Formats: sequence, structure tokens, C-alpha cells
Amino acid sequence: MTVDIAMVNLLDPKDTYFWTALALLGFFAILAYFKVPDSIGKSLDARADAIRKELDDARRMREEAQQLLADYQRRSKEAEEEAREIVAAAKREAETLASETRKSLAETLERRTKAAEEKISRAEAQAVSEVRAAAVDVALTTAEKILRSKVTGSDADALIEDSIRDLKGRLN
Repeated sequence: MTVDIAMVNLLDPKDTYFWTALALLGFFAILAYFKVPDSIGKSLDARADAIRKELDDARRMREEAQQLLADYQRRSKEAEEEAREIVAAAKREAETLASETRKSLAETLERRTKAAEEKISRAEAQAVSEVRAAAVDVALTTAEKILRSKVTGSDADALIEDSIRDLKGRLN
């Protein structure tokens, strides 16, 4: 019975429920007249389209970012490989250079040793030659003194001079 009383009150113009219901129906009629539900629908559709577009843009940007990341990772790997190759080439070049340097040093040392040995040999030969020359001079001087003391006269002088010249030629 409570339901019947509420219905009766809604139809009674003296009751506030009647006026409240009438105002609500009027409000809905005004909204329908000015096509507010259509505008709200269009606005919601536009907002949904904008959100959909933003989601598509975000998806596209995410795919581009993934492609850029993959490209960056590929380039990074290539750069690391290139760096490894450069380091390996530098090591090989350094080893080759060190080997060549050792070889060059050994050759230089060998040449200098040979040059020093040749210089020593020349010095020895020169010393021997000087000693021989000195011995020859001493022998000649001694022979000359001995011959002068034993042989006299002009024949002796000629003989001594010939012998000295002949002796110099044989000893040198």
C-alpha cells in the first residue's frame, strides 16, 4: 500500500513530489530540445577518438623506440667488435714493430761489433807495421853503425848505402 500512496502523491498538484517530478521531466525535455545528449555523445566520441589516436601514436612511438633501441644495440655491438679489431690490430702492429726493432737492434749491434773488430784489426796491423818500421829503423841504424865501424873507405860507404836501401825495400 505504500506504493499506491506514493503514486497518488505524485499526481496530486498540491504535493511537492508532483512538482519535483514535473521539474525533472521539464529538465529532461529541455535537455532533449537542445540536443544535449547528442552533444554529450559527440563530445564523448571525440574524446574517445582523441584517446584512441593518442594510444595509436603511443604505440607507433613505442615501435619506433624499439626499432631505435635495436639499431642502437646493433651499432653498439658493431662498435665493440670494431674496437676489438682495432685493439687486436694494434697489438699485432706493436708485436711486429717490437720484432723489427729487436732485429734492427741486433743488426746494428752486429755492424758496430764488426766495425769495432775491423778497427781493432786495422789498429793491430798499423801497430805491427809501426813496430816493424821501428825495428827496421833500429836494425838499419845498428847495421849502419856496425858496418861503419868495420868497413872503411868510399867502397864501404857505397856498400852501406846500397844495403840500407835494399834492406828497407825487403822489410817494408
